[in-house]
Amino acid sequence: MRALIKISPEWWDYTTLDRSILDDAAKITIDTLKSYERPGFKINIYDTLQEFYCAEALEYINAWKQATADNPCGICGPIGPTEQLPIVAQMVNEFGISLKNAHFWGMDEWMVDGKAVDCNFPLGFQKADMDMCFNRIDPKLRMPVENLHFPTEDPTEYSKSYDQIRCVTMQGGQGETKHWAFNDPVKREGKYKDNPPTPEEYCAMGARVVELHPITLIQNARTSGGGTVQNVPSSAVSVGPRETWKAERVSIWHPGHHDNPFGQRLTTFMISKKIADSCVPMSLLSNHPGEIVFNFFRGGFGVCEVEMH
Repeated sequence: MRALIKISPEWWDYTTLDRSILDDAAKITIDTLKSYERPGFKINIYDTLQEFYCAEALEYINAWKQATADNPCGICGPIGPTEQLPIVAQMVNEFGISLKNAHFWGMDEWMVDGKAVDCNFPLGFQKADMDMCFNRIDPKLRMPVENLHFPTEDPTEYSKSYDQIRCVTMQGGQGETKHWAFNDPVKREGKYKDNPPTPEEYCAMGARVVELHPITLIQNARTSGGGTVQNVPSSAVSVGPRETWKAERVSIWHPGHHDNPFGQRLTTFMISKKIADSCVPMSLLSNHPGEIVFNFFRGGFGVCEVEMH
């Protein structure tokens, strides 16, 4: 019997987990964090934000440097964190790295009036990628426009590209619903009224248009719009688990201002212990066939103790 939902009764979420899982996760400290590594699950801790975002940017460079005419490959990248993006462009320009055979996938995009938004939408993810990274790269070094893969309202071709090009790394952040990209917990309706999808059902989902969890709407308003939730679309198109499982590694970055201290601990605990539950979508990565890497900023890990403000 699952616990009663504490957030929105129309949706599934992590508050329905067994209390013992929640309590055990909250006990993790920065000093015990590394002990939750296991084969296939690596944990990195960075002492400064400069090291943190430099290492995140280097994942782009390391993926792109492997690309050749016979072995096109690339990285799937997030919007959130975004601080690494200008550093990526700076590195490409400084080292003169040709991106002729390199590829990039955007993870997700907002939907408005049945269409994925374009580069004119202020909150647009493609806009952020282009403004903060790709338009800053020397034109002589830029990848061909056809090597940029952004999901649209019909993500068929986007999804196929993961079978045609090697995805070295899928890089992401973690939302407060414990998602990567917009893989939120699902609504409590239809066949999922009384029970959420099984891990197998959820992991069969590919790139698709999704309705966004209320927590995700509030989070994006907070992190990108000063709280103006009225400006945040309620649906999006997102990369799915099916494409994620085709990436050789999944690298998640926790600067501390996207998900809270408890959320960072919960997904660490569940992946470490191989507890897969679709109410915590990130936990499903415990079954990923490649390498999962969690990257933490020490100053953003916080504590799970009572602090009255």
